[in-house]
Amino acid sequence: MKRLLGVALGVLTAIGGFLDIGDLVTNAVVGSRFGLNLAWVVVVGVIGICLFAQMSGRVAAVSERATFEIIRERLGPRTAGANLVASFLINLLTLTAEVGGIALALQLASSVEPRLWIPVAALAVWLVIWRTKFSVLENVTGLLGLTLVVFAVALFLLGPDWSELADQALSPTVPGDEGPALYWYYAIALFGAAMTPYEVFFFSSGAREERWTVKDVAQSRVNVFVGFPFGGVLSIAIAACAAVVFLPHSVEVSSLSQIVLPVALAGGKLALAVVLVGIVAATFGAALETGLSSGYTLAQFFGWSWGKYRRPSHAARFHLTMIIALLVAVLVLMTSVDPIRVTEFSVVFSAVALPLTYLPILLVANDPEYMGKHVNGRATNALALVYLVIILVASLAAIPLLIATGGGS
Repeated sequence: MKRLLGVALGVLTAIGGFLDIGDLVTNAVVGSRFGLNLAWVVVVGVIGICLFAQMSGRVAAVSERATFEIIRERLGPRTAGANLVASFLINLLTLTAEVGGIALALQLASSVEPRLWIPVAALAVWLVIWRTKFSVLENVTGLLGLTLVVFAVALFLLGPDWSELADQALSPTVPGDEGPALYWYYAIALFGAAMTPYEVFFFSSGAREERWTVKDVAQSRVNVFVGFPFGGVLSIAIAACAAVVFLPHSVEVSSLSQIVLPVALAGGKLALAVVLVGIVAATFGAALETGLSSGYTLAQFFGWSWGKYRRPSHAARFHLTMIIALLVAVLVLMTSVDPIRVTEFSVVFSAVALPLTYLPILLVANDPEYMGKHVNGRATNALALVYLVIILVASLAAIPLLIATGGGS
């Protein structure tokens, strides 16, 4: 194996994608309002992102070319340009939320005003991207993020009514005090959080950074099928903790401090310290992913030199794009906008933009000119078409539900 245990890239992507600041809050909000009645969405999202990432990683490994480079060539500059704009803006929105999430987590640990942490967080992200090797970036952040397993431990320590949680998860219903519109709004938010495009851009671009070839396709599958389901399990654990602590008292989660409360109640100060390390690592990992993805998308589309393995002087526009993206994130956050709210909107708009990235990957994965004998099989295509329908429905319903529910309020 080229990387630690052969799955570090998948684990990092899962933690940074499934458990970024927005997903941490979204799962806790859903748990506090619906219990585990939306756990099925996480399962659907896990299967979907495994399918999406597996196709994208296979395309990168077999063609030995970057995602957006192929999209531009396959679809033409105009259509691919629409994909680029949508993907880049969603990525920038998510990057803003992740930098804010790091600041919020550091505020919990230090009681220092988050706006003082925002420039520090952005500078730290840039320094790690600039100076740290890709393998170190993925291994260290991924392993530290594994401390979020404390949510699963806390759930057992809280001693919940397991039969009630199982009934909610296996026989989902809309709670009487929540309307169908809110239920489906949060269903789409969870789905969008699970299938955020930047996860796939980072995963496939990371494959090129690590110089995967056809021989690495099997390893790609291991990364996908270990990393993403792990993120899904932790997502459900976060929702379950919120369901146990907040749902009986009709308390809605609206801040990062409320998310960690069940862990603190279950395990005390030590567990609280562990979960804060995990949240900082997860949000920092997601900020690294989205920061790199900002450079990946533009550089691959326009044919610029890119990659962490290249010196900044040899990939100046790639690195400049990431610096500008981080500066924009800082400027937005310094207006006192709530990073949690930013991310809640970003996951919904991710669902809106998802067809623009999913469909091109599906087309290329079936194109013998790029893939040779490694095109999708019948079973993969059947599942991929089912998900194409789900993605289109979610994309069309997201904005109407956002308006109808006032953004879930």
